[in-house]
Amino acid sequence: MAERNEKVLVLDIDGTLTNSRKEITPSTREAIQDVMKAGHKVILASGRPTPGMRRYEQELELEKYGGYLLSYNGGRVVDCRSGEILYQRTLPLMILPGLYGFAKRNGCGLITYLGSTVISAFEPDEYITLEARINGLPVKPVEHFLDFVDFEIHKCLMTANSDRAAVFEGELQEKYGDLVSIYRSEPFFIEIMPRNVNKATSLEKMLEALGQRRENTICCGDGFNDICMIKYAGMGIAMGNAQPEVKAAADYITATNDEDGLVQVIDEFIRKE
Repeated sequence: MAERNEKVLVLDIDGTLTNSRKEITPSTREAIQDVMKAGHKVILASGRPTPGMRRYEQELELEKYGGYLLSYNGGRVVDCRSGEILYQRTLPLMILPGLYGFAKRNGCGLITYLGSTVISAFEPDEYITLEARINGLPVKPVEHFLDFVDFEIHKCLMTANSDRAAVFEGELQEKYGDLVSIYRSEPFFIEIMPRNVNKATSLEKMLEALGQRRENTICCGDGFNDICMIKYAGMGIAMGNAQPEVKAAADYITATNDEDGLVQVIDEFIRKE
């Protein structure tokens, strides 16, 4: 059983772990590695697919220190040291025709993932291009999306400008909310996940497996999809650059991701104790 003073530091990637250039600063990397050297746990929790998290896993040396990846907004959890998949949930394929039809009618982008490739139902829009670039993955548009996707998937991502995405999020929740989880991660990204799967629900299962307590968790994020884990955590922290709704849910607001806000968190809530 874990010691009472052992912390679990849970970090979103984009806008939290990384600065505006999608880089981990040397100060932030050193502080996180100090946390792991001191015996605390570190979990990277992102809406990214697992391959899109590997760069940061390697930079932080999570395999060496025993960290974890919570990818697809909680759809898959991987032990970096062993490579073992500790938990995963997949999306029911029967929902794809409805999602495809909705996206086509409304001119939305629609993607899923196959290994290290982004699979796009239509010609990639600017948001899909951004998603692929962020993750360092190629995009493959497919002509017959519904026929092509005959494999297990962890999530779909629908894209539109922020005003339209806010409306579509509500419409999709009303239509499919009893089958899947639907929420935005960024103003222009609508995440479609297995039902009851999000960063908080998967984190709860991880803590049970690790013999850890919710009260010992420190969750840091900036986006809409971080709100659930920030509310769940013993200490929920919003970055200074976070969306207003995220700040409203947090116990503490740190500096921005361009000001090494995570170093401030580690100094205040881990190193001081």
